[in-house]
Amino acid sequence: MSPPRIGIWLIGAKGGVAATTIVGLAALRKGLIDTTGLVSELPDFAGLHLADWSDFAVGGHDIRCANLFDEAMRMASVSRAIDPNTIEACREEIDQIGGNIRPGTVINVGETITDLAEGESVGRNETPRSAIERVQADLQQFIEANQLKQLIVVNVASTEPPVDVASLPASWDEMSVLLDKEDACPLPASSLYAIAALDAGHAYINFTPSLGSTPPAICELAELRKTCHVGRDGKTGETLLKSTLAPMFAQRNLQVMSWVGHNIFGNMDAVVLDDPTNKATKVTSKDQLLGDIFGYQPQTLISIEYIKSLGDWKTAWDHIHFKGFLGTPMTMQFTWQGCDSLLAAPLVLDLVRFTERARRDGHVGVLTFLASFFKSPLGVQECRFAQQFQMLQRWAEGLDHKAATAGRAPGVERQS
Repeated sequence: MSPPRIGIWLIGAKGGVAATTIVGLAALRKGLIDTTGLVSELPDFAGLHLADWSDFAVGGHDIRCANLFDEAMRMASVSRAIDPNTIEACREEIDQIGGNIRPGTVINVGETITDLAEGESVGRNETPRSAIERVQADLQQFIEANQLKQLIVVNVASTEPPVDVASLPASWDEMSVLLDKEDACPLPASSLYAIAALDAGHAYINFTPSLGSTPPAICELAELRKTCHVGRDGKTGETLLKSTLAPMFAQRNLQVMSWVGHNIFGNMDAVVLDDPTNKATKVTSKDQLLGDIFGYQPQTLISIEYIKSLGDWKTAWDHIHFKGFLGTPMTMQFTWQGCDSLLAAPLVLDLVRFTERARRDGHVGVLTFLASFFKSPLGVQECRFAQQFQMLQRWAEGLDHKAATAGRAPGVERQS
């Protein structure tokens, strides 16, 4: 096996999505599972020469002191979503990665997430700038210890309370001044991690609804440092179906009068979303695409409820009330049941592979062609899933064409 050359740094590294991603990566390396669920393994992208599973080293930040292997085993013992034998077979790799996890920060994450923090070194009393510098030191140490050529930071932590983007400084120079003001800087941890990564020249992926790299000033920072970023809020279940079904109603000229979605699940993310303040960020992310697709705003209602017994299993029930020919009202209902972390984890690996490939090709700024992976994709107005996926296909075709024109395979460097 070749030594790792690409780092994956997970924010929220002991959560369900991160633990499942880590188990999945280790299992893929060992050939214990197939590639079902991985978009990057579709034939459309076979010519991109994406990074191999053995190319990655993993580390991360978390605010809890839990043992990573125990957290992975919860996916078997509590949620009954992963074969415990698979997790046990990957124990050595999981324990090694657990040793790479450092204390995170709880700056502006809200009371509910702060209450989950453990230990004295989670950045309770530090300025935003000192938190960024501490995170950057952890990233650099990881890079040096593993002799990495590239690092990609992925936020899979719990959802933070909303932040009004319009109230933030528009330029990086103005925002940078705020970082020294502990009480005056409204940026949450997700944005501080984004700044830490982008300022050091690393790519950043925001898989959560949290603010992350959304502010224009942070987007400017990415351009200044010649790196890239993408987000926001991974599209894994109910919203994935919305972005697929809503165009059908529009293209059949059927008027949707109301669309109600009720979501229940019981993992750590649900615990955090049980707080109305944190829930507001998630609801906004899930609710905004229908008006963009229809060109009008139907009545909508989204509920998200914590049901402890469900563990990582999420059930979404949707009721769509629409008007047909002669004004006749009709109804469509669907139920989506899936394991939250198992839907998300392969997309995290996909995003890392595609982002690494984009960095290798010199992409800078927002990676808009990855819009199909997100509920609220940065820099993209298109909300229809099929059209978003075509953006990804066109990007891949463009790389294939560039490689063919240059007379070499994608990702293969010329020998000097």
